[in-house]
Amino acid sequence: MQPFVAALALLGLTAALVCAVHAVSAFTALPGSPVAGPYLSGGLPAEHAVSRYHVRWYAVTMVFLAFDMEMVFMYPWALVVTSVGAKAVVEMFGFLALLLVGVLYAWREGAFRWA
Repeated sequence: MQPFVAALALLGLTAALVCAVHAVSAFTALPGSPVAGPYLSGGLPAEHAVSRYHVRWYAVTMVFLAFDMEMVFMYPWALVVTSVGAKAVVEMFGFLALLLVGVLYAWREGAFRWA
């Protein structure tokens, strides 16, 4: 039960600190200042926050997610590669080859062109 008491104490201290900072912010705010304004250095936004994005950003997002998933799989692989041996290396090269096929497809479709 001791570790849970320490964790709960830390959680309570964090919650109290967040409440204190929020209270200080509320009491020191200038009168008439926007309470929930955007964080654009005080400037007004040029467009709505839920405006539409150009379709090319979806392709860029998919390429980013592919590389992000690569790293998600490579970190645990790096931990077990010495114990598993050559089989793990061959499997990782197969996985990277599959990702390379995806990158070549995205390149062919023009996902990396910005103009």
